[in-house]
This record gives sequence, structure tokens and C-alpha cells, in this order.
Amino acid sequence: MSIPDLTSVTTLLLDADGTLFPSEEPAFVASATVTRDFAHHFGLTGDFSPEHLRLTTTGSNFRTTARNLAERQGVHLDAAELEAWVEREKTEVTAYLGQVLTPRPDVVAAVSALGRRYRLAVVSSSALTRLDACFTASGLGGLLPADRRFSAEDSLPVPTSKPDPAVYRFALTRLGVAPHQALALEDSATGAASAVAAGIATAGLVQFVPAGERPGRIEQLHDAGAAWVRPSWGELASDLVGDAVRVAT
Repeated sequence: MSIPDLTSVTTLLLDADGTLFPSEEPAFVASATVTRDFAHHFGLTGDFSPEHLRLTTTGSNFRTTARNLAERQGVHLDAAELEAWVEREKTEVTAYLGQVLTPRPDVVAAVSALGRRYRLAVVSSSALTRLDACFTASGLGGLLPADRRFSAEDSLPVPTSKPDPAVYRFALTRLGVAPHQALALEDSATGAASAVAAGIATAGLVQFVPAGERPGRIEQLHDAGAAWVRPSWGELASDLVGDAVRVAT
């Protein structure tokens, strides 16, 4: 697909996990431990390995995953008890990501270049505390300040998760931006569907998708409505700010 006309775009809305940093795999390592304990507590059965959870729940937060697991097996979750599990998962995953993520010079350079032309904001299903730890560890905190981070878990009156477009609509309202003035960057079909449902043009980015999964992910992103997909931050930055930008490797 060709790049659409972006002359009216003033704002880039960036997904976080799997887009700005390679957090999906390590997050599921930590999350799977909590998910297995959750399943054991409620007598749930299934494959709760990190890889299976990554492949089947990427783009959703733990709240949605836990609720779906329970509902599919006819288990009723008390709201207060679910919140306790959500808090435990948030705490353990946040701590682990803060330890394992490191700055990626190519991403920092690309985001810096994009920030000189566009207003940047983050739109994520993840909790704000998790985002803060990831941005600090990945060296992106100064480029994506806290007042421009929007979380489907924490920013909305009722927590939700992508593909619900609520968090994108909320971000547009808070930023005072119309859908045609924004471009979303997403790595998953779930995230792309969320942005597209909010009326926002969307580009796919698969730099941190495992190589063997990229062809399928690219197809999924197109099916979800992504206008085009790029394999790296360098190529995406060139699309949006021109060949004069040199992205470090």
C-alpha cells in the first residue's frame, strides 16, 4: 500500500509495547508467572506459557486477558479480587521491564527526529507506572513526557483495552486534535484496529516483531486497516521527515 496524504497530520500517536521498545517478550515472561498463579487459584486450565500468551493476547492488557480466561471457563470474578491480581501483575511486570530494557540508539534518534516535526504522544493499553519504567529504561522519557501518555488502563473513567478505540478517542480529545490531524503507529492488529476505529490513519511498524512472524503480522496489520507497514524506525522516520534524517544504528 502507498503512503496516504499526511499534509494535515500534526500529531503522532505512538503505541508503546512492541513499537517503541522490545517489551512484549520480557513482559510475558513476568506476566506468565502471575497468569499461572491466577489460573491455579481459580481452577482454570490451558496453556499459560509466555510464548502462548504473547501469541494470543498481544495488544490486550492483563485485566482483559484474566477476565476473558475466566469467562470462557464459566468462572465469576469478584471485581475487588480481579483488581488485586491486576495490581500484582502490574507490579511484577513493571519491575522486570525496568531491569531488562535498554536504550536503542536507532529508536531514540528516530523519535527525536519525528519530535522536531510533529507533536508526539503515547497511546497504550499498559498502565502508566509500567510505561514510566519502560521509558526510563529505554532512554525515551525526555522525548515522551508524562503529560502526553494515555493509558487504557489508567487514563479512562472505566479501564479498557485495545481494540476498543476509547483510549485513542480520549487522547484526541485531551490533545485537541481531530482524527485527520493524527497518525497512529502500531505493531499489532489489535492496536491498529483500535486506532482505525477512532478514525485515525495508521502505520504499522514491525521492527520488534520476531522475524519469522513478520510476514503474518504485516498481513494482519493491513487487514486491520494500517495504510502501510515499515520494518524499522529508520525507514518510518524517512517516510515522515525525509531523507535528510540519519538514524543512528
